[in-house]
Amino acid sequence: MTATTIDEVLGFLDEIIETSKEEQSTLGYFAALYRKVTQQVKDKIGQHFFDDDARMELLDVTFANRYLAAYTGYKAGTEITESWQVAFEASENSKLIVLQHLLAGMNAHINLDLGIAAAEITDTQTIHSLQGDFNKINDILGALVGEVEKDLSEIWPFLLWILKVTKKVDNFLINFSMNIAREGAWLFANELVFRDAGTTLNEMIAKRDKKIAKLGQSIVKPGRIERFIFRIIRFGERGTVADKITALQN
Repeated sequence: MTATTIDEVLGFLDEIIETSKEEQSTLGYFAALYRKVTQQVKDKIGQHFFDDDARMELLDVTFANRYLAAYTGYKAGTEITESWQVAFEASENSKLIVLQHLLAGMNAHINLDLGIAAAEITDTQTIHSLQGDFNKINDILGALVGEVEKDLSEIWPFLLWILKVTKKVDNFLINFSMNIAREGAWLFANELVFRDAGTTLNEMIAKRDKKIAKLGQSIVKPGRIERFIFRIIRFGERGTVADKITALQN
């Protein structure tokens, strides 16, 4: 799966979603949510939202191809980044709630892939001009947590109430989405572009990957209080995996 246009990205995501439904695979959770975000980006192209529509589509496609490559690599049993390995292996753990699966995917894709994609389409002369559009797409990505909570309330109506009354869990989500993903991805992109001559791109990515994989583990295996609350949520989740994927799509 290698896309050249945003429409091809959407097509590949549709394939992953349908395959996941057929296989009752939780890999479809992130794909369903990611498709909604990609559609939002596509809808804003040509609407004077982005500073450079062509560049934004290039960023979107470059960004998406890292997820598509990781997905196909995992399915084929070939080596992928540690961050994605953590997220995809989580699909085999039936004790995790949908929210954890989504956050694990967001962690790998935003905290690792987004910065790499931005660095790939720019250089030291052009990266600064990307910041405005980068922040706009990051705003769309940053809104994922709220979108997740809204969609998952269809799977378990009491979810929003639980998240509000258990501030520790709500902070768990806010700290991840706001403090790390939004700021870290842009800083990482700049570090890659302005790296020292003696430092290779692969070395920097590998170092970042280990850090993000560790963060992914904290999502899959959170603290005692979060874990207890997640068990309550997991018990209340209703429907098959395919039903939950459909809820995320709608």
